[in-house]
Order: sequence, then structure tokens, then C-alpha cells
Amino acid sequence: MTKRVIVIAMLLLAAVSLSAQQMPPGKWWRMPRIVQMLGLSDEQQSKLDAVFRDAASELIDLRGAVEKQNIMLRGELEQPQLNRKNIQQIAARLNEARGRLFERELMMLIDMRAVLSDTQWNRLRTTLEQRVDQRQQRQQMQENGQQPRKRPRQ
Repeated sequence: MTKRVIVIAMLLLAAVSLSAQQMPPGKWWRMPRIVQMLGLSDEQQSKLDAVFRDAASELIDLRGAVEKQNIMLRGELEQPQLNRKNIQQIAARLNEARGRLFERELMMLIDMRAVLSDTQWNRLRTTLEQRVDQRQQRQQMQENGQQPRKRPRQ
């Protein structure tokens, strides 16, 4: 029982970590470069398509709910006289909407993770971590007034 809890906690931590690093855009499991890098089979790609399809409609609705609350909050903040109570209520609804969106994205990520082998998962995580590091380095260079070097396509 304790092993199971530890494994689940580690899986959630890894999923949150990967989610925070941002998955590649779109149907990343169909990009030839990623398919080759991970060695994805046709069966895995089909399973990832199914996970995506199952979540897509709900994710669209949840993102819409977040955007609606963002618009409401911006509108309230643009008023000449700020109404603290209204702003707090909208902020609470926005926070709730973001939480629902995050939870659904996380569940989709967990379902996608279940399709990948440990080796594929670790390779994907490493690649994403490298991308984040490169992006941060380029941003730091730009902030320091340096020209970032163009990186070769992988």
C-alpha cells in the first residue's frame, strides 16, 4: 500500500513538473521528429490521439471559462471606482476555473504518460527540460543586451 502511494505521488510530481515545463504544442506525438526521438509506435500514437480526443471538448470549455473570468476581472478593474467585493468574487471564480482547467490538463497528462514507456517518458522530460533551459538562457542574454546565437534545428 505504501509503495502504491509513493508511486502515485511520484507520478503526480513528474506530471506537474512536465506540465509546468509545457508540453510541445499541438499533437506532439504526431511530429516526425518527436515520433523518431521517442520511438513511438502506431499503436501508441493512436492511444494518444484517443486521450486527446477524450479531453479536447472539456478543455475547450474550461479554457473558455477561464477566459470569461479574465474578461470580467479586466472589466471590473477598468472601472473608475473599484468595487473590492466584486473583484474578490470574480477573482475567486477565476481561481476556481483555473483550478478545474489545471486538474483536467493534469489528468490528460497522466493518461498520456500511461501510454509511454518509462524510457520514452524520461526522454521526453529531458528534451523539454533542455528546451526550457535554452529558452531561459536566450531570455537572459536578451535582457543583458546580448544577441542570442541561433541554435541548430534538431
